[in-house]
Amino acid sequence: MSAPRSTAAGKVLEVLSAFDREHPSQTLSEIAQRTGLALSTTHRVVAELAGWGVLERAEDGSWHVGLRLWEIASGCPRTQILRDVALPFMQDLYEATHENIQLAVREGTELVFVERIAGHRSVELLTMVGTRFPIASTGMGRVLLAHAPQEIQEEVLHAPLRAWTAHTVVDPKALRAQLDLIRREHVFVSDRQLSESTVAVAAPVRIGRAGPVSAALGVVITARGAGRARRLREPLLRAVHGISEELGRRTRTAS
Repeated sequence: MSAPRSTAAGKVLEVLSAFDREHPSQTLSEIAQRTGLALSTTHRVVAELAGWGVLERAEDGSWHVGLRLWEIASGCPRTQILRDVALPFMQDLYEATHENIQLAVREGTELVFVERIAGHRSVELLTMVGTRFPIASTGMGRVLLAHAPQEIQEEVLHAPLRAWTAHTVVDPKALRAQLDLIRREHVFVSDRQLSESTVAVAAPVRIGRAGPVSAALGVVITARGAGRARRLREPLLRAVHGISEELGRRTRTAS
């Protein structure tokens, strides 16, 4: 049985989904090839998206995501309030550490990075704002996983885990113990789990001091400076407590 034809909205989403960090700029032919749409259909959809400002054409004739799409995405209510509240505390944390500061949220069994502050001397990262990773891949992801619903935890624990480095914990029993430790200690040091060159220190952000976990905040440093990880605990906790209290206050005010 053949697959049903895409709806008009489906074709739009297929075209937009063709753009990612590995393919930020593409020709019409490349978009058609990546989506499987006919070239004439691709041309029509791209023209409509360009008319809305969602796609823009470069001087060489290739296409890339337009400013209008960023404007729409920046209004996402789930992350807008979180980012507005968190950013001042992230700036304070950066001033105290001069290291990469990242904020992430969970979506299903993935985490999405929604904000970041980095200095020009900070260690280079694999992650960027807007990128997704399997939730067990990073220190911040494991913090989010530790506080995720039980069914999400079991889905991750029963699926094959990718070993990003020789240090990545992929044994389900060891990971389950790690998640228990995260819930008890509140701060997690992720030693070269995603990259051989980085160590992350992460903690949960709640809605109020004792409310549900809504995000994770992390400091990422070079693995050569791993001895500093424990000294980052206190400034990180000050930041997550401040964000959590302000999120709780805004939630109470809105209700």
